[in-house]
Amino acid sequence: MRTLLTPIGWLYGGVTTLRNRAFDAGMLSSHALALPSISVGNLTVGGTGKTPVAAWLVERLQAAGARPAVVLRGYGEDEVLVHRRLNPGIPVIANPDRVAGTVQARAAGANVVVLDDAFQHRRARRDVDMVLLSADRRGPVRSLPAGPWREPLESLARAHVVAVTRKQASALRAKELLSSALRFSPGAEGVVIHLTMDAIVPVAGGASSPIANLLGVPVLAISGIGDPRAFQSQVRSVGALVTGEAFSDHHPFTARDAEELARAAGTRLQPVCTLKDAVKLGPLWPAQAPPLWYLSQRADVEFGSGALQAVVEELAARGRLI
Repeated sequence: MRTLLTPIGWLYGGVTTLRNRAFDAGMLSSHALALPSISVGNLTVGGTGKTPVAAWLVERLQAAGARPAVVLRGYGEDEVLVHRRLNPGIPVIANPDRVAGTVQARAAGANVVVLDDAFQHRRARRDVDMVLLSADRRGPVRSLPAGPWREPLESLARAHVVAVTRKQASALRAKELLSSALRFSPGAEGVVIHLTMDAIVPVAGGASSPIANLLGVPVLAISGIGDPRAFQSQVRSVGALVTGEAFSDHHPFTARDAEELARAAGTRLQPVCTLKDAVKLGPLWPAQAPPLWYLSQRADVEFGSGALQAVVEELAARGRLI
């Protein structure tokens, strides 16, 4: 199948290159945004941790005295719900037009915006482009639909911050990937972020439980994300006995899905999913089934924290002038 799709991938890559050149040459226009902005994007489809990194930026902007909002396309019902869960009280604007979405954010009282997944949305002229690469993802660079790549590594030349995220990959692997990536963007700041497990949280509400409590526990690891294997590996790394149930990214769960998953878990497996899946599965989960839990994650900046904090402080300072 990949061999059959490869020519389409070449076509996709060629069109993407031509489009970027048109923006670079001014043949396609970009528009200034109504607020200071930072885009959190990537070169691939899913799996890099954009959402927890965007939430981390929102927290740091708040700590720096800014009034941030999140503006995103809103593809899949989970994206908006997850951001509202991670940053309660923060305006979350779903609008495919990031220019118009930023106007909405300003009207909602924000003075700075975090654009989730906007690296390819070049119509919106943002102040800072932060591009994420996953150290857990390996394999050749193949353009959609033959592979997961939206743009080639050369597009990192547009980035102001290159951040390598890792879940199970080693810190050494992340630093090596960062070093290679910065060759495509020598003027960018380099950052390594560890997306580490924080706790398991009951979806229906209640006290969270330490990750260590999964040691030796048979778990049904449910995920509808870009890289389900990375999620399963994370759960397995704490000693859980993992049975995986993977769905496509942004899978629209149904009541039947929830019933089948609850049946698969039975009384032997503890069902654990991602937050992205929990916001959709929670309302559908059968009342009589074993409780559904989600794995909360924390973004820890392992390298480049000073440079990233300087970016945050600069954006907050610009926001205070609004």
